[in-house]
Amino acid sequence: MILIPDVKNQSIGVFGLGVSGIATCEALVASGAKVFTWDESARAREKTADTEYRAEHPKKWPWKEMAAVVVSPGVPLTHPKPHPIVRKARLENIAVLGDIEYFARAINALPAEERPRIIAVTGSNGKSTTVALIGHILREVGEEAYVGGNIGEAALSLPAPEKNSIYVLELSSFQLDLTYSLRADIAVFLNLTPDHIDRHGTVEAYLAAKKRIFLNQTKDDVAVVGVDDGYGQVICTAMMANGGARVVPISAQGTLGRGAYALGGDLFYNFDGKTTKAGDLTRARALRGAHNHQNAAAALGVCVALGVPAALVVKAAERFTGLAHRMEEVARFGKVVFINDSKATNADAAMRALATFDDIFWIAGGKPKDGGAATLKGKLGAVRRAYFYGEAAALFNKQLGAEADCLIFSNLAEATAAAYADAAASTAPAPTIVLSPACASFDQYKNFIERGAAFRAIVNELASANGEAA
Repeated sequence: MILIPDVKNQSIGVFGLGVSGIATCEALVASGAKVFTWDESARAREKTADTEYRAEHPKKWPWKEMAAVVVSPGVPLTHPKPHPIVRKARLENIAVLGDIEYFARAINALPAEERPRIIAVTGSNGKSTTVALIGHILREVGEEAYVGGNIGEAALSLPAPEKNSIYVLELSSFQLDLTYSLRADIAVFLNLTPDHIDRHGTVEAYLAAKKRIFLNQTKDDVAVVGVDDGYGQVICTAMMANGGARVVPISAQGTLGRGAYALGGDLFYNFDGKTTKAGDLTRARALRGAHNHQNAAAALGVCVALGVPAALVVKAAERFTGLAHRMEEVARFGKVVFINDSKATNADAAMRALATFDDIFWIAGGKPKDGGAATLKGKLGAVRRAYFYGEAAALFNKQLGAEADCLIFSNLAEATAAAYADAAASTAPAPTIVLSPACASFDQYKNFIERGAAFRAIVNELASANGEAA
């Protein structure tokens, strides 16, 4: 646990009692604060029953004494309209913070010689894999690296800081919107595609939230910037022109005169005026596809900046096992391979999976994002047949039916069974069934994790029914 400075005897509200909310409560109480909590879910409130921060309705909070209100990242700040708890805090002139802000304050309070290093990663796609990969590489070479934030453990639940420790944090735009004083020794911006517009209002506001990852960096720090989309290119150019943190561009789409890039399955870098091959990414089975090669380039930029030899970065990447629900191979029945890419909750993320495999039997559906699957037009060359289910099925069929052989189903189980029957009967040498939904999960599942787990269970049932070993 990380203790928080300067909160002793302060009255602080915590709204939202998920993983990060409970971690914040525990850290605040251990640091001497008086903590007042609430969650709109009765089940979440039950978790506080026998604690010093037992939930009580915000109407009973001592608002005139409150020093801050910590809200969970999902609480709307501006769009579609501010949450009532945010409006109340602003009306009372009380700071609205997130747990990452308290993490930052804890680190900032340390003497410079005792400060651990902080790596912060954001982007529309790939940030979880990149964070996990960086943490894996650093631990492989003997570093004391802790991974958390928007992945795994909440930041305040991580071990207390020590001089030689390294924190590798995944940060969402929601978290960055609530963070003001974080200084990342190495900040990573992977990419940006329009998403979460319902929360941020405009793509410009979404981009502004992502760019907050570079706040407070100095000339002693490093900014790793993906340049495979227009947003990243503009950021990279501006940061190079304005000075400040040392900028390391990364790409998986072409060579760079400076930075790290993947080309033809190989990873290269040029940090000192000389281009050098770091290694062969085709041996890293958990990092298939151009998008994962960009993630590997980001990890290379980060780890070399920390003093890890490039060759060791690639060797460690070969032993990386990947993350569940992200291009995860969950089964292989004879020649048919099943890929769980449930984390692909928008069309751009699905596009990455569809560009990775050949002879694809594609399963997609759920609750569609703005624009649906329109951006996938012209990108379905490897798709043998598409199986759409759920709320998005009719829309996706309308948008893509002229480009691919599409079928509509009511649920994931029916779509998967049909895909397996077609894949097994096909003449393709290695047919690949890819669940890459291009949608949120909320029409039939509570999150992408539950959806991915359901897909795995469906695959196991198919295995049993067909006498296969999953």
